[in-house]
Amino acid sequence: MAPLTELIPPLADGLVVTIELTLGAAAIAIGAAFVAGVGRLSRHHWLRYPAIAYIEIFRGTSALVQLFWFYFVLPLFGLNLSAMVAGMLALGLNTGAYGAEVVRGAIQAVPRGQREAAVALNMTRAQTLMRIIVPQAVIAMLPPAGNLLIELLKNTSLVSLIAIAELTFRAQALRAATLQTGEIFALILILYFAMSLMIMGTVRWLEGRLARGLDHGRVR
Repeated sequence: MAPLTELIPPLADGLVVTIELTLGAAAIAIGAAFVAGVGRLSRHHWLRYPAIAYIEIFRGTSALVQLFWFYFVLPLFGLNLSAMVAGMLALGLNTGAYGAEVVRGAIQAVPRGQREAAVALNMTRAQTLMRIIVPQAVIAMLPPAGNLLIELLKNTSLVSLIAIAELTFRAQALRAATLQTGEIFALILILYFAMSLMIMGTVRWLEGRLARGLDHGRVR
């Protein structure tokens, strides 16, 4: 039976890959969620319809199937992606589709009077969105966004199926080599839980900071 000191280094290597995947996919998810969420509210069909199609397709199909499409099917059309890039894109776009509905709901929750005041100040729609609506909507977005980021973190285990040596992949390989199932999966359980706590702590810190900024009439 291998001591814990020998189990931790391989798992630490997998942890680094999991963090890289989570950060890369989160960046894609945030961008996709904002673009699609705002696009869905657009008066222009050429913006609204593609946004709706993206949201419904990625919410209505399995994240695992999407991952396989990016990694195994796209090469058939001449687009070859590395396993890491395919994993980030699949997870990021999948999470972004759910995040788009969070963005849409938060924007629509801003009181209509805010928009009317912006019109009275002769602001354009873009100025109203970026200066008035989004700073207030972001606070409402943060709690559900934190939940989505935790789901994204947990979904990184799916990329082990395309041979990315992230945390779950390393744990499975280590378990096969040592047969120490309980100890290994207890360790990765703790690691996933610790990362989830860090995400929620960061989200709560941002929420408090932005709320204080709005209370003083500005967003910092």
